[in-house]
Amino acid sequence: MISFEMNDRKKIGLGLTGFGILFTFLGVIFFFDKGLLAMGNILFLSGVTLTIGLKSTMQFFVKRQNYKGTISFGAGFFVVVIGWPILGMILESYGFIVLFSGFWPTLAVFLQRIPILGWVFQQPYIRSLFDRYRGKRVPV
Repeated sequence: MISFEMNDRKKIGLGLTGFGILFTFLGVIFFFDKGLLAMGNILFLSGVTLTIGLKSTMQFFVKRQNYKGTISFGAGFFVVVIGWPILGMILESYGFIVLFSGFWPTLAVFLQRIPILGWVFQQPYIRSLFDRYRGKRVPV
């Protein structure tokens, strides 16, 4: 079994990532408030950087197969900052899906193992959706 060391830098990174997701969610709930969305983006990116390290983050974003997602996510962030939050969030969402599409199989396995929620994700129809995307490509 592989054990992962959870040092203070990674704990802070996970906290910042969580707050980034929270601020982005609040920004969408409050009718695409550009201040909350921009703060969420900054917190999310800094959290990911602290969690996996600067070198791994840079390698992830400049991979050849991630260019489309990186450019879309960056353009969406810029568009949010200049004042068009709805268009910016559409671009960011597309970029996020493209960038993190390799993580969906891992997330599917995690969701199926949660005690009560896992039962829902183990139903035949939903499980067939997860099985369709399992093992496409490996992230980072």
